Amino acid sequence: MQRVPSSEAMRQSFEPTSRRSFLQRALMMPLALSAASLSSVQVEAQDKPLPRMETRKIPATGESLPVVGCGTWRTFDVGDDPEGQARLAEVLKVLFAAGGSAIDSSPMYGSSEAVAGALLTRLDAHGKAFVATKVWTQGRDAGIAQMEQSMRRLQQPRIDLMQVHNLVDWRTQLATLRDWKARGRVRYIGVTHYTSSAFDEVASVMRSEKPDFVQINYAADDRDAEQRILPLAHDLGIGVVINQPFGGGGLLSRVSKTPLPAWAADIGCTTWAQILLKFVLAQPAVTVVIPGTGRPEYMADNVRAGIGPYPDKAMCKRIVEAVGG
Repeated sequence: MQRVPSSEAMRQSFEPTSRRSFLQRALMMPLALSAASLSSVQVEAQDKPLPRMETRKIPATGESLPVVGCGTWRTFDVGDDPEGQARLAEVLKVLFAAGGSAIDSSPMYGSSEAVAGALLTRLDAHGKAFVATKVWTQGRDAGIAQMEQSMRRLQQPRIDLMQVHNLVDWRTQLATLRDWKARGRVRYIGVTHYTSSAFDEVASVMRSEKPDFVQINYAADDRDAEQRILPLAHDLGIGVVINQPFGGGGLLSRVSKTPLPAWAADIGCTTWAQILLKFVLAQPAVTVVIPGTGRPEYMADNVRAGIGPYPDKAMCKRIVEAVGG
């Protein structure tokens, strides 16, 4: 089970001056947190409309996928709370307004699947979303039952990406997923993990099964994927989803205590969160990054990382040095 600190919680605790000023500007514009002012959702920041983010090709098909998505662990687990759901509806509006589409969830994330599904229906946005979730159980019948439940919760007749969560019973579940893909119930299949200690097994599954996607952890202070998983994904033509781009929360909390470096402007960054996301996206094997957030102003910040330029090798080295990675 995923047991890492919440990057969203860390983000709320540590706000650098540059990020605070960015958010203050954003909140003065149509991205204000009241539902009334957000009804039209023209995303603006720094007095300019937010450009649509860049896309990358999914290796298996060549389909384009916007490079910044939204994770739902903890942040979407709000149940029937009207205020929480209203706030999350604005998160999704911001994502879609910037051209984003990927929303990643799991049955292990409490009410997150059901909340995401209800909001997509409320916003009439199922056609805008690239919905990813996971199967996280033992046994064929249990796996089928869980995936059926996820489809009902997400209110999706077909899941874009179904992944075997943390490689749990992956042989059994991948066999079912291949059958579901052949029958059109899912579009893509994948495997996930969130710890570098599992990379040997992840790499083995990638070689033997060649899934459409692999989802793994990668951040400026957590770079093991550079040596094994990312090159292998490139060689095998496997799409890559990155979780924990903020180092599970610890990284963002550390760097947010320091001023934004002057060189951030060289890669078009106005916050540390953008720097950390652009570091991840500097890897060409990465297809999409899914930072979790439950606040629209943070989503507006995140999607700006999907607009070039990205760091080159020298700049990536500078970022690593700056964060003490």
